Amino acid sequence: MHGFYRVATALPQVRVADVEFNLEQCRQLAFQACKQQVSVVVFPELNITGYTCGDLFYQQQLLGDARSALEALREYSRELSGDMSLVVGLPLLHGGTLYNVAAVIQSGKVLGVVPKVFIPNHREYYEKRWFSSGSALSTDETIRLNGHEVPFGSRLLFTADSYFSFAIEICEDLWSVTPPSSSHALAGATLVLNPSASNELVSKADYRRSLVQNQSGRCLAAYAYAGSGVGESSTDLLFSGHQLICENGQILQEGPRFERQARLFTADVDCQKLVHLRLSESSYPDHARPQGYRSISVQPPGPLDQLQRSIDAHPFVPNDPRRRNERCQEIFHIQTAALAKRLQHIGTPRAVIGISGGLDSTLALLVTCRTFALLGRDPADIIALTMPGFGTTDRTYDNAVRLCQLQGTDFREVDIADAALDHFRLIQHDPTMHDVTYENVQARLRTEILMNLANKHGGIVIGTGDLSEIALGWSTYNGDHMSMYAVNCGVPKTLIRYLVQWVASCSDPQMAELLEDIVATPITPELLPRAEKAECTQKTEDIIGPYELHDFFLYHTIKYGATPSKVCFLARQAFADRYDGETIERWHQMFVRRFFTQQFKRSCIPDGPKVGTIALSPRGDWRMPSDASPAGWL
Repeated sequence: MHGFYRVATALPQVRVADVEFNLEQCRQLAFQACKQQVSVVVFPELNITGYTCGDLFYQQQLLGDARSALEALREYSRELSGDMSLVVGLPLLHGGTLYNVAAVIQSGKVLGVVPKVFIPNHREYYEKRWFSSGSALSTDETIRLNGHEVPFGSRLLFTADSYFSFAIEICEDLWSVTPPSSSHALAGATLVLNPSASNELVSKADYRRSLVQNQSGRCLAAYAYAGSGVGESSTDLLFSGHQLICENGQILQEGPRFERQARLFTADVDCQKLVHLRLSESSYPDHARPQGYRSISVQPPGPLDQLQRSIDAHPFVPNDPRRRNERCQEIFHIQTAALAKRLQHIGTPRAVIGISGGLDSTLALLVTCRTFALLGRDPADIIALTMPGFGTTDRTYDNAVRLCQLQGTDFREVDIADAALDHFRLIQHDPTMHDVTYENVQARLRTEILMNLANKHGGIVIGTGDLSEIALGWSTYNGDHMSMYAVNCGVPKTLIRYLVQWVASCSDPQMAELLEDIVATPITPELLPRAEKAECTQKTEDIIGPYELHDFFLYHTIKYGATPSKVCFLARQAFADRYDGETIERWHQMFVRRFFTQQFKRSCIPDGPKVGTIALSPRGDWRMPSDASPAGWL
């Protein structure tokens, strides 16, 4: 379903050297995984025997029982869903050598056996006493199981389709200088499975967690880690049953440690997204594909009945308040440092900025004032101009005036109504016809005034338009579309609110109250006249749709190359409590049409700083022909 696959890590109860008990635990958890539509479930290291068997690994009874258990699991898998894979750990004797392995079972077959590569033999670990590394095995090695030759090696790739492909590394392999998972990912694995037995020490869980997170991010992969639990021998060590499922550096599932009951932990990983990221946002294609891998076909997992994964409705905005404040601070610093560099480069001119009393111009002014403070310059060198027109309301006008006064700028006012009426006469436009010409005349007049004022005073015009408006083309070409440096061009509308609120939280009570009122003001271009000046009747989101939806569409379309059907599917998950499917589809169609048809505006936008992973500069992140057809996306 749209590239999502359900992955599970199993935490069975374990009795050391009691193979029959451990086998039954496997059966029970495998049955649960099957009921939950799991595509692959990974068990801990050596779970069939227990990891802490010590010299019992030399006993033929134990090794024979383990091999018999593998055969029993193979038979049992016939009763499970034909598209679910089991990854179980056991000791296997091959060619007179004992290996610590993970076996992959699906639909009555052992598809492959993967030996551990890096065998720890330090401090509390003595694995080399019993096991050998699988690194020396030939690339076409097989092991004979139940009369069948089964692929045996550390470089096996189990592949279902273009997106779902998994490989295995075992415990210490991850902790090595060169984890096999790095090669697995380069060979095409989008999912790495790690059957593990890592004992607990003070703070070790933190390091283990960071290892799994970071390796999943480095490999642009999903990573499922299944650690042995408290049933292992506690003669000298204690195992906590740490369970982790990560995706590209993000933890999707983490089980509680020290659990005594058998449990299954699941997460839905987006392998389609991972494939896209490897293509678009990394040096992945530049690496040579590692040699010696064997691809083994597995049954493609069936579609999930329902996605069991939280989809963030506001992907540009961190949910955690602390992280959100950190994000706002960092973005504000990027904006101010970028503007400071531009001002210094061209001789520290004055800044000219149009202030409407809305979110975007407020943020741009706050950034400009902070930049001047960093440069040790007087805020009076900032010409802040408000230009009321036919649609200006008392609320936005008063807020604009008050903002400029509190910031100590050179505040000026130019009413554009008469100039607009003169222009209507020049182009023979009926001023009672409130069409796009009526609106754009005002927008272009404001830009012309700002540009000319900048020329007069040796300044530059600071642009106020944001990333969401740039994506939708919600600007007047050569009007508010144009400036001499655009400080907000990398910031989406959903995040601008929080940036202004963050500044408010750092301000004195008078400024904070003003900024909060600006945040609460409906978004509006104020280009149409109204009977009551204090009443806003032209609301942007009534015209083009909710910005939270458009930012969501933008994020998943650009960052992950998601298809329209997937974008809408994710939106229905994320906004289930706010919008129905029909509403989401309607506004998504609007987004697609505007995104394609308005590219010509993006092809000539001013310079401005990129602040996040999504940017639409034609000189950097987004190169698209202005006449590309949206037909395939509609």
